[in-house]
Amino acid sequence: MKEKKYDILPNSELKAEDRDLFCDARPVPVSKLNKYMEKLVNWARANSLWFLAFGTGCGAVEVRPLMTARFDAYRYGIAGRPTPRQSGIILIGGYASVKTLKRIIRSYEQMQNPKFVISLCSCSINGGMYFDSYNTINQIDKYIPVDVYITGCMPRPEAIIAGFNKLKDRIKAGNAEGANKYAENFDYYKANQKKIIKDWNMPDYNW
Repeated sequence: MKEKKYDILPNSELKAEDRDLFCDARPVPVSKLNKYMEKLVNWARANSLWFLAFGTGCGAVEVRPLMTARFDAYRYGIAGRPTPRQSGIILIGGYASVKTLKRIIRSYEQMQNPKFVISLCSCSINGGMYFDSYNTINQIDKYIPVDVYITGCMPRPEAIIAGFNKLKDRIKAGNAEGANKYAENFDYYKANQKKIIKDWNMPDYNW
């Protein structure tokens, strides 16, 4: 019998004693509910934007003021969370390097579905001023799917809130399908990741 597309991963790059520490199941796309239930659920998702701030550079500095009284991001349902498993959004602020890419992927894959990605600052979008560095990841969307881009060097808190509101609109419209895109194009993303990360001491899927 021919194997299905979403088969079991051997995680062959791990040591035998480490393989039981990680899940060996591939991600699978999540089917939508019926029209009205999906609309209701998306409304709830859009108003509970809990994010994990993965700050790698100067752009992450602008995330802190969001929670102050001046900008008060909580009024939009935006709240920072300390771990990937509590978060529905990963906010990548600043440049990504070869070293941090693996941590970004690990954090993203630990998040539960539905999950979304915001690429903050020019550096995470196209490398910014570090575009020609040997250690800079120029396009983060080659390695994980991005739902919203917030450009600037550095974007002000107002721009970040506008980006969250854009994500909110996409979620309500049912167009923020990055997690399903990652599952459907899993081999493409993993192939790109492994071109960069040579010391790949993590499994193909780290739930």
